[in-house]
Amino acid sequence: MRKNRLRLVGVLAAALVAVVGSPAQAGHQEPTLADLAQRHGRYFGSATDNPELVDEPYKALLGSEFDQITPGNGMKWYATEPEQGVFDFSKGDEIVNLARANHQKVRGHTLVWHSQLPDWLTGREWTATELRAVLKKHIQTEVRHYRGKIYAWDVVNEAFNEDGTYRETVFYKTLGPGYIADALRWAHQADPKARLYLNDYNVEAVGPKSDAYYRLAKQLKARGVPLHGFGLQTHLALQYGYPATLEDNLRRFARLGLDTALTEVDVRMELPATEEKLAQQADWYRDMTEACLAVRRCVGITLWDYTDKYSWIPDFFPGEGAALPWDEELRPKPAYFALRQALR
Repeated sequence: MRKNRLRLVGVLAAALVAVVGSPAQAGHQEPTLADLAQRHGRYFGSATDNPELVDEPYKALLGSEFDQITPGNGMKWYATEPEQGVFDFSKGDEIVNLARANHQKVRGHTLVWHSQLPDWLTGREWTATELRAVLKKHIQTEVRHYRGKIYAWDVVNEAFNEDGTYRETVFYKTLGPGYIADALRWAHQADPKARLYLNDYNVEAVGPKSDAYYRLAKQLKARGVPLHGFGLQTHLALQYGYPATLEDNLRRFARLGLDTALTEVDVRMELPATEEKLAQQADWYRDMTEACLAVRRCVGITLWDYTDKYSWIPDFFPGEGAALPWDEELRPKPAYFALRQALR
């Protein structure tokens, strides 16, 4: 019954778009996703990246439909400290300035991650003393640069393996697990008002990986380490099933006194996209939004870019795609209308 209902929603949505375009395209006659989320005390955001900001129709929709932006790449280590001690914040600044012009919040992404590191950092061996100094300088220089302009930081990204063991990163291997608490403390010193998060993928359901974060968060809170939130990336795929325990998982982190957020949302599928797959995708977008709304400390949802035109999925998962609520022509898909329905 629900699938039939979704198919009808999709048909009606397509007909509506054909006549008037999306609400944002139709002169804001309808409230945006951000407007609807604000009624619940949440934000609704999108990631973006610098190369696509020359696309004016894309940029206009980014500025009107959302009230939060995450830089996809411009604040990562390879972009911000390409040479040791030489910092370049131009890409991050461009997105922060765009967000400020549009009165949007910014999530900083990301200070400590095993990927997209510059060669100078990964191409040599470090002593613990040397790497601690490098890590502290990087975190504090970047956070101080954006002090007062960043609502929240993904401080440490993807610290665990799927089985709940620590990922063997350069930071873990050289400094041990204590690098996570140090990173949070250093970021807090640099901007005491920013909300500090741990962030990862495949942590939406209750399981070994999310259990590891739950244990770590509990320990950090007990030690007075400045941790304020847990980010669930929510990169989902239709072929692997929906994380049915998402709401329960959000609740247990809230009970620790933490905010949660769905930080990098997309729902990919094996191509070609069909009416049935798009209906199922819309269902999932609705369900995850309802799960966030059901938990008071789930503070917002961020799409990992909003349009298939700029999705990362086809490059990383060949044969998959169509993951976002707008298609490559910036036309809203059934998922977009399912989001509106959930937020209403």
